[in-house]
Amino acid sequence: MNTESIKTFIMLSKLKNFTRTAERMYVAQSTVTNRIGELENETGKRLFVRKQGGVELTEEGELFLGYAERIAELEDTFIQQVNAAARYSKKLRIGTINAVYESELYPLVSGYCRNEPDVAVKVVLGHSADLLRMLQDDVVDVAFSYIPLKRAGFVCRKFSADEFVLLASPAANEYKRGITKEQLISSRYLMCNFAFGDAGEFVRSLFPPRHAFGFEIDNSSKVIDYLKDGLGYSFLPRKMAEREISAGELEIVQPVGFSAPEIVSYCSYKKGCEAAEHFLEMA
Repeated sequence: MNTESIKTFIMLSKLKNFTRTAERMYVAQSTVTNRIGELENETGKRLFVRKQGGVELTEEGELFLGYAERIAELEDTFIQQVNAAARYSKKLRIGTINAVYESELYPLVSGYCRNEPDVAVKVVLGHSADLLRMLQDDVVDVAFSYIPLKRAGFVCRKFSADEFVLLASPAANEYKRGITKEQLISSRYLMCNFAFGDAGEFVRSLFPPRHAFGFEIDNSSKVIDYLKDGLGYSFLPRKMAEREISAGELEIVQPVGFSAPEIVSYCSYKKGCEAAEHFLEMA
């Protein structure tokens, strides 16, 4: 399959419009049409269906999108590795969830870069499941996630543990003596659309199925600003918000009648990966 066709397919799946896709990729609209047509001929399936004002992925298109993203990802990784090899003697590719990066990993990576200037370091932020897939596809050397990798040929060990705390702005917290599950459900909960392993399942179990959240965001660290603005309540790893808690900008709300689980992160890498082992030794 042609790489440009695959990248065009990915862009069209995001923009859902041929004209905007052509503009974004600096090509003629007919080029976009031809590239998608070539992919549909190769796969033997319709990948898009026209809707008013644009297009939507078909069921087959949704399935193909995952493979297309992986193909593009692998090609970019290969090109980066070839270029890095010409300048640096070694490389280290780190995949990490944002919560672990913000609360614990940044100083370790920064120290490693200072001590190992001849190593080309790349940090990729993502969700646990995506990072573990990237590890198995050899896109990253080591992955920090909230999901343990249980697969032969890989090492998976506990990296850190943290408290999972309910936070709110002191000025907006209406439950100074603690909050019940029923009160939490009726409050404005700021939902992070991410997986914290068992802790993520815990949060989802607090609310009824198909609960309508007044606010959702994909990046856990970005919730802190909204909490400081007094917009509601949210569970977060304590280390991520330690600075705001210490400064009195956020306070912990004690659960009443229920308790939050410990939040555990894991470090996974392929057995015998010298780059990952060296980084973890230095850390």
